Amino acid sequence: MIEAGRAGRGQLAVVVAALVAARLLAAALTPLTYDEAYYWTWSQHLAGGYYDHPPMVALVIRLGTLIAGDSEFGVRLVSVLLALPMSWAIWRATALLFRDDAIAASATLLLNATLMVAAGTLIVTPDAPLLVASTFVLYALAKVLDTGRGAWWLGVGLAVGLALVSKYTALLFGVGILAWLVAVPELRRWLRSPWPYLGGGVAFAVFAPVIAWNAQHQWVSFIKQLGRARVDSLTLRFFGEMIPAQIGFATPLVFVLGVMGLAALMRGADGTRPARALVNAMFWPIALYFTWHSLHSRVEANWFGPVYPPFAVAAAVAAHRTWGIRARRVADVCRRWAIPGGVTLWLALVVQSDTGVLSGYRRDPTVKTIGVGWRELAAGIDAVRRENGVGCVLGPDYGTTAWLKFYLPHDVCVESRIQRIRWVNMPQPDPVLLAGKLLFVDEVRADGQAALRRQYAHFEKLTVLPRKRGPLVIETYELDLLEGATGDVLDRSPPPELE
Repeated sequence: MIEAGRAGRGQLAVVVAALVAARLLAAALTPLTYDEAYYWTWSQHLAGGYYDHPPMVALVIRLGTLIAGDSEFGVRLVSVLLALPMSWAIWRATALLFRDDAIAASATLLLNATLMVAAGTLIVTPDAPLLVASTFVLYALAKVLDTGRGAWWLGVGLAVGLALVSKYTALLFGVGILAWLVAVPELRRWLRSPWPYLGGGVAFAVFAPVIAWNAQHQWVSFIKQLGRARVDSLTLRFFGEMIPAQIGFATPLVFVLGVMGLAALMRGADGTRPARALVNAMFWPIALYFTWHSLHSRVEANWFGPVYPPFAVAAAVAAHRTWGIRARRVADVCRRWAIPGGVTLWLALVVQSDTGVLSGYRRDPTVKTIGVGWRELAAGIDAVRRENGVGCVLGPDYGTTAWLKFYLPHDVCVESRIQRIRWVNMPQPDPVLLAGKLLFVDEVRADGQAALRRQYAHFEKLTVLPRKRGPLVIETYELDLLEGATGDVLDRSPPPELE
């Protein structure tokens, strides 16, 4: 691991900087996922909120593209660089809680070794800024504990507010903070102090633009996300998916250390009672909520992002504490190989996603989401568009539309036929363009787009184009020329949340 003292801090900084540099290189070489392209469209028209999420991801992308342009590197630049303040915050928080530079350094490295951070900051989603904000929530609470100064609650409020502007999951931080104050007798005095409530006021002020946007749009974003909590039936199917996904996102060796560390902290084996309680309070409310959620609906692996900072702290505690002989052997193996193992897994993921070579160019879960081959496909689509004098290109869903918007020339009219609520912050397309020739781009359908044929006086299948990763054809797209719409070109029906 890392040496103690100033030399150790220098080594830690070098390692973190090297990991960030590697991610920046991968960011430039890896095509965008369809979600990233979608969030990039948000960044072109900043607002207080969006149909799916609060606006922080759009701000992160906008800042990056202002620096490095509308490229894959520009879209991801700031998200990757956020790992630097994230690393500082987790290092300082751990040092304040456990008074041990070695544990603090290990927590920083173990957090960076997880795929949640390595891939989760490379692929820019709302989870990236939420993950970073969660480290600052932990840091600000550690400062409250360390200094006893009420003013640090304003820092807690600011960090929670930034987390809320990233993703609504941050609402669960309030549960964790309250549980921490109630569980530790010497901290209950804060419940009678104005400072935590002033911190809550700061969080509310930061979050206020999101509330205002929702008020102007029939609360659609709140309804959409809070509706996920609805329980229709119970099943163990999704729970069975969730656990392996978290082992993978944490990487197996970090996962083992984290579980060992959480168990030790719950038994009261390390650190002070308030420090142990804080780590558990920042982990368990979110972890238990998503465990419950998995009993009735799928939990995406990245949703657990906010628990990874306290989980990394617990893993670092496990790596350095005194165990019995068998547990010590397990901890030593994990401590020695967790970081190189995590880096190796990340490299393999990047190489496979970009090339497919590790699977012999066979299909894997990444081929549908990462836009390998889209630059070449978009060039073919644009050639057909220009050849046929098309005014606007139409996509069948938000993912395809977002890829079209990003990879086609940015002055080309590109619109989604459906789910118009997703584009509510953007200027409406020119009616003149929609009244002319249209090019519809969709995967080849067995019914030959029968429903679409009935909506236009002229429907002509122009060509089909493949999207490829190496020799593997990922998808085949049909390009249809449309003219003479019998109704509105764009389906302006309200979203299901408002019906």
